[in-house]
Amino acid sequence: MSEISIVLVTAGSAEEAATIGRTLVEERLAACANIVPQIRSIYRWKGQIYDEQEFLIIIKTRAEQFEALQERVKKLHSYEVPEIISFPVKRGLREYLEWVEKETGGGSE
Repeated sequence: MSEISIVLVTAGSAEEAATIGRTLVEERLAACANIVPQIRSIYRWKGQIYDEQEFLIIIKTRAEQFEALQERVKKLHSYEVPEIISFPVKRGLREYLEWVEKETGGGSE
C-alpha cells in the first residue's frame, strides 16, 4: 500500500476552498477534501499582523501525489504564498487508507 498523507490548505473564502477541494478530487489528486468553515488565523505577513477568518481544507491523498497537488493548489489559490503543509498518516483504518489509495489512482482500480 502507498504512503497516505494529510495535506492542510487554508483559503480566504468558502468558494475558493470548495473550488480547490472539488478540483483536487475531480482530478484524482485527492480522495477527499473536508472544509472546516471560519477558522480564525492570526499571522504576520510582510511586517504586518493580520487577524482574519479563513477556511481550512483537510485533504487526504497519497504522499507521492504531493508535488502535483501542491502545484495545482498554487494555480487555483488567490494567495501569493498559500499554506500547503503535508503530514504522513502513520496509522488508520486499513479499508479507509486503501480507499484513499484507490481514489487517487494508486493500487488496483
